[in-house]
Amino acid sequence: MNVKFFSPAFRKALTAGAVLAGVISVSAQAPESEIEALREQIRQLDQKLRVLERKQELKDEQAAAAAKSGPKITTSDGRVEIASADGGTSLRLRGLVQGDFRAYNAANNPNDTFLLRRARLIFEGKFGKNYSYVVQPEFGGTIQILDAYVNAGFSDAIQVRVGKFKTPVGLEQLQSDPVAFFNERSVATGLTPNRDVGLQVYGDLLDKRLNYTLAVFNGVPDGGNNVTGATDFDNNKLFAARLFATPFANDKESPLNGLGFGVAAAISDFETASGRASGYRTDGQQTFFSYEADVAAVGQGLTVSPQAYFYRGPFGLLAEYVISSIEVQRGGLGRVADVKNHGYNLSVGYVLTGENSSYRGVTPSTVFNPSAGTWGAFEIVGRIAGVDIDDTVFGNNPLTRFADPNKSATEITTYGLGLNWYLSRSVRANFDFFHNEFKLAPGATPAANALISDSETSFISRLQLSF
Repeated sequence: MNVKFFSPAFRKALTAGAVLAGVISVSAQAPESEIEALREQIRQLDQKLRVLERKQELKDEQAAAAAKSGPKITTSDGRVEIASADGGTSLRLRGLVQGDFRAYNAANNPNDTFLLRRARLIFEGKFGKNYSYVVQPEFGGTIQILDAYVNAGFSDAIQVRVGKFKTPVGLEQLQSDPVAFFNERSVATGLTPNRDVGLQVYGDLLDKRLNYTLAVFNGVPDGGNNVTGATDFDNNKLFAARLFATPFANDKESPLNGLGFGVAAAISDFETASGRASGYRTDGQQTFFSYEADVAAVGQGLTVSPQAYFYRGPFGLLAEYVISSIEVQRGGLGRVADVKNHGYNLSVGYVLTGENSSYRGVTPSTVFNPSAGTWGAFEIVGRIAGVDIDDTVFGNNPLTRFADPNKSATEITTYGLGLNWYLSRSVRANFDFFHNEFKLAPGATPAANALISDSETSFISRLQLSF
């Protein structure tokens, strides 16, 4: 037998056994003194063997202790996370890539195109158990730091966030990009502020049945995004507040378990052209309304949004109404108009393969694997939404109007229908058809090749990797 492949302890045991066998074989012939000498050798070998066994036990204990105290590296669906043994400190790397193909049928004949819609690396981490952070660069389109904030969680009821993040107003705006019903958010969401730099206090009350948010920001207008995280364009600050209730969230058996409703508002004084919306866009991301270039904000801006969602099993519904007002003036002279624009969004979805729908998206129960006969999850979605622009911005006098009625519509109604295919938890393909109808201001005579001179139909398909 070749014993070199066995452990040192096992080889020692074999040696002791061989010696014992030798003792037995010679015990009948050897003198008493030799037998005693052999017995002493066996005793010494046995002692050495016990020492070796204890040393091995100590090494195993030290290795187990080191494994418990060392960092843990885990991977799941593309995510990579490094965490301390107690979980109090961690760094998680996530990502989002969205590639689109877009085709149009519109009066202005836009180009059909491939588009890298989003390309993000997301760094999430925590330290000291109560503190966390997010840094999210965007490499698709305008390169920017999309989110960058530190969060201090003193309790479920008191959380403090400082940095750049979403303004807590629009329900659809606050929903994560990869899990929304449609490839593009509704036209109503264009009336709510987007990301900004500021401070936010928020938390859950009443056993997590009520969420509150109070925040102060530099201030961005409708659809605005503080791209660079730079200082404010004026000396005023935007104050935002939101209450959102999920009264049946803790009752898993209730048919209203997935009901949530609330209201959000933001208010500020705005100045300069940077204080009013740069424009409002269709589902196909074309501008259907914009102010004249020399129109500036000169007073109070207010956004109010009652909102709700309901999810039960494979069914999901999201609804919100938005009222956005802003005081504007043209060229620093003449009348000041208090412009009030209204928007609404009603979106529904149904998961055909039976998985549960939620505000956080759909998790397929199977993955796309034709050889195994599994195809992932399928969801159909529908939407009706619209925006009504205040008629006061239009007029026939080019010197006093705030928007050109030949280039901007006074109302848009949009219809959307889509199919979402969840190939896995990380991969999703979307196919959306949008039809947008415009209402013109009285007396408007847009050019034949103007977007608003006819309806717009667009098809947006997307392949998404989110991990």
